[in-house]
Amino acid sequence: SKGSAKKNVRNSPNTGVLYIQVCYTGGFSESPDLEFEYADTDKWSAELSELYSYTEGPEFLLNRKCFEEEFRTHVSDKKWTELDVAQHRAHAMRLLDGLEVITREKRLKVSRAILYMVQGTFAECSSEAEVQHWMRYNIFLLLDVGTFTALVELLNMEVDNSAACSSAVRKPAISLADSTDLRVLLNIMYLMVVTIQQEDPADSPEWRATRETFKTELGSPLYNNEPISVMLFGMVTKFCSGHAPHFPMKKVLMLLWKSILFTLGGFEQLQNIKVRKREELRLPPLPEDSIRVIRSMRAASPPASASDLIEQQQKRARREHKSLIKQDNLDAFNEKDPYKSDEPREDEDDNDDNDNSMEAEPFPMERDEVMPPPILHPTSERVNFPKGLPWAPKVREKDIEHFLESSRSKFIGYTLGNDTDTVVGLPRPIHESIRTLKQHKYISIAEIQIAKEDEFQKTPLSGGEEDVEMCSTELLYQGILPSLPQYMIALLKILLAAAPTSKAKTDSINILADVLPEEMPTTVLQSMKLGVDVNRHKEIIVKAISAILLLLLKHFKLNHVYQFEYMAQHLVFANCIPLILKFFNQNIISYITAKNSISVLDFPYCVVHELPELTAESLEAGDNNQFCWRNLFSCINLLRILNKLTKWKHSRTMMLVVFKSAPILKRALKVKQAMMQLYVLKLLKVQTKYLGRQWRKSNMKTMSAIYQKVRHRLNDDWAYGNDLDARPWDFQAEECALRANIERFNSRRYDNNQRNPDFLPVDNCLQSVLGQRVDLPEDFQMNYDLWLEREVFSKPISWEELLQ
Repeated sequence: SKGSAKKNVRNSPNTGVLYIQVCYTGGFSESPDLEFEYADTDKWSAELSELYSYTEGPEFLLNRKCFEEEFRTHVSDKKWTELDVAQHRAHAMRLLDGLEVITREKRLKVSRAILYMVQGTFAECSSEAEVQHWMRYNIFLLLDVGTFTALVELLNMEVDNSAACSSAVRKPAISLADSTDLRVLLNIMYLMVVTIQQEDPADSPEWRATRETFKTELGSPLYNNEPISVMLFGMVTKFCSGHAPHFPMKKVLMLLWKSILFTLGGFEQLQNIKVRKREELRLPPLPEDSIRVIRSMRAASPPASASDLIEQQQKRARREHKSLIKQDNLDAFNEKDPYKSDEPREDEDDNDDNDNSMEAEPFPMERDEVMPPPILHPTSERVNFPKGLPWAPKVREKDIEHFLESSRSKFIGYTLGNDTDTVVGLPRPIHESIRTLKQHKYISIAEIQIAKEDEFQKTPLSGGEEDVEMCSTELLYQGILPSLPQYMIALLKILLAAAPTSKAKTDSINILADVLPEEMPTTVLQSMKLGVDVNRHKEIIVKAISAILLLLLKHFKLNHVYQFEYMAQHLVFANCIPLILKFFNQNIISYITAKNSISVLDFPYCVVHELPELTAESLEAGDNNQFCWRNLFSCINLLRILNKLTKWKHSRTMMLVVFKSAPILKRALKVKQAMMQLYVLKLLKVQTKYLGRQWRKSNMKTMSAIYQKVRHRLNDDWAYGNDLDARPWDFQAEECALRANIERFNSRRYDNNQRNPDFLPVDNCLQSVLGQRVDLPEDFQMNYDLWLEREVFSKPISWEELLQ
């Protein structure tokens, strides 16, 4: 082979078996497996460093200076780390009192001193671990004396500061200096939330109790009678409306994400809630833990590019006699000639190698190479592969009904509606099929919730009162319900502005207010540093928004399916589906391997170590990481959001087809990460039946990968266009019916003013009815004399009849 062989030696964590993978590079379009583990967040240190832009670097020393000035005036020449707990507490109380002064400059100085404490009093530390230790200690101390409540009040005051807003609106160019007060406050709040959320086995019982109390308070309407997340959503919409262009949006979104994650819980907590709810509803347990299954999956090789296919075909032609090659193979290959493709940019996507010519070989998507000689593939590795499919198949009640109805029509000639038990007159194989289907029947929490809601709507009087659990998710939904459409539009506007595929437009919002310095760079090195900073800034915004949307969708779906549907429908109405497809319509490998970070400037490294001199070469080289964690995390989140929006929704699946998502998604398969590939394959699976026979014929490797990696729905005819539900004329009716159900749910549960007057209690007491105060309109009061004359005095009244 032209390619050079590369050995990848690794130990299996479970069995201790040594694997040797022989990967060929150079001969095929091959990229290495990405050692990426999906989680709620990145490492704690990475989440801390992403809060600050590199432009904010000089402010670390300014914070230290403000703290030391305050410290020296009240405390002797001792260091902060040398004081006892009582002295620490006394100084924290003094700083808290300083936040209540009227003078803005003095208040900012005290805020910076508190920020320095929250940053771990780094000048007195010699290592990053020491900085993180003092961060935890100082943050729990500040929380204990009531700092967070004071910070929320100050943030509210700054948000309502009309002078700062009007000044920013008039400025032609907004820079870092316009958001100083807001940035300092948001920095403190973010560091407090992220640090308190971080659990440590060495934490004292007091700290654990403090964490639980803070978590409850953060999700409750204690601050301004609304959860903190609702206030931050308000900042996002104010920024997008153009009334407050100076808001540091990256910090707002990061604090919003961490607040939602802390109060509602991450993906492990979601799985636990799901298990608990299924037990409460007396549903069978989940067939498997989806998080563990996905973590154990291996990545598949991406589809081969056109050049690889031609090279392989030439080799095969030289190696084999022409008479041994089937004519239909050659015809199929000619059909997939990249230069005859109707659609642009599909030459490397839709020209997969021929399925029939590989009948004697194992399926190549299972292995780490595209098309190596079979003899080089170690037999031991094939033995060690897990047998069977990763997912247990599922069947809906609706699928069993459809199967029985079609069987009865075919064999007996009549139907029985929703009856899934009567099998009289049906052949024995049908009995066995029904038994198999019922074994794998899966009833979701959403189906139970929809059935209960239908019952409430049908019997509003006899249905009784609904027992609504006032958990953090319910409180958040009630808080954002009145303005949820505006919040979704605002988040998608910012996501569009931060997407790398977006073009700079005059009407797009400026999301760089908290990264651009007052004085623009004058040297090449400064320009390169700012360029890295701006790209990193956009990547972090995408990461935060994708995580916010996914967390909300998942939590709302568990809390009540119509809460999820309400949010999902407004995302669809705000063009979320084409926006995500636009995001993926780029070189996704380049995005995932982007090196937009300068590790020596990351906090806390930059405040503990002596900084080396930056050069243009070191900035270009970037770090040594195989991939960028936040970008891969963002891509997986966006794919999961797209799956959530389109699952079981034929109208939205057709949007994927209309926007030509198949080639875009197939390019994303080039990223060799199992979880990302799984969600791409799911999106391809739902639209396969609409893509036509030719697409399926020329994409057999992708079809096989779907069979191998995506959960099977028994009786799901996904690969062929025979689905009864896929009637194009019903698409609009489907969305309208869903919207009507959502509106009825929201009206019944949350809108006390809109309840049906026929079902309200009637007051029959004459005295209380006449004693009610009725607000009359102003024009009626002015013309009261005329009304009396016309309606009372000029009309004859028979008092005898009236009294009878």
